[in-house]
Amino acid sequence: MSVINTNSQALAAARNLTENQEILGRSLNRLSSGSKIVKPSDDSAGLAVSEKLSAQDRRATAAATNVQNAISLVQTSDGFMSGMSEILTRMSELAIMASDNTKNSDDLALYQKEFEGLQQQLRDTIGGTTAEIGGTADVSSPIGSYNGVELFGPNPTGTTIRIGDTVTQTMTIPGSNLRQGAMLSLIQQDATGAFTTSVQSSGLVATVTSGLQEVAENRAAIGGAQSRLELAASTLQIEHENLTSAISRIRDVDVAEETTHLAQYNILVEAGTAMLSQANQSPRTVLNLLQSS
Repeated sequence: MSVINTNSQALAAARNLTENQEILGRSLNRLSSGSKIVKPSDDSAGLAVSEKLSAQDRRATAAATNVQNAISLVQTSDGFMSGMSEILTRMSELAIMASDNTKNSDDLALYQKEFEGLQQQLRDTIGGTTAEIGGTADVSSPIGSYNGVELFGPNPTGTTIRIGDTVTQTMTIPGSNLRQGAMLSLIQQDATGAFTTSVQSSGLVATVTSGLQEVAENRAAIGGAQSRLELAASTLQIEHENLTSAISRIRDVDVAEETTHLAQYNILVEAGTAMLSQANQSPRTVLNLLQSS
């Protein structure tokens, strides 16, 4: 039907052109941002899922930081106890040498001086109050600390670390209380500040040996905790990689695919523009009929 007032073909061409221009603009936005979801309407369900996954990934990353800090703590504790083992070994040597009857008083005084120096190093590392380790003053800031946390005091419940992205994923690092048993005997002082154990004390070798055993047992306990922490760190790293991949599949644009779409939409817009121009020429046929009549 030939009419003048209504150009249906032009209206349809204009509608198609508008739709293609919107799609082209969406494709340009995706390529320029690198994101498949530029606004919520692009993929509302995908956006919701990716947000939940992003939150889970952030929690896993935070847990990984906790685990690394815990690994540093147990490594620090083990380093101190390794040094204690060397000190105790030297103490046992001094005890044996001091028991030699061929040594004179000057030799024994030298042994005792070195022995007291080793005792003081242990005392300064382990720390404690006068009620715990005796002496005239508290060792309130022991060398054996990590970020202000004392490593070798009473800690019956251990140190709880969150090792996962949920509140139930925790582990406890056992405490290493060296202010008791044989270790206490070696670092304890009387009310005057003198050590209660000397290099010539009876049963000193047995006491030092017991101290070595206590240190070894504590090192074994935190060594087991460190193994578990390292496994947790590896697991969290894998979880982070998987979550990142899942989020990427939802939110990141496939550049190769989107570039193909961009070329398609460009052609459609150009074709639509040409067809709209052609449709706008249709009423001219009516005008030609009027002129010929």
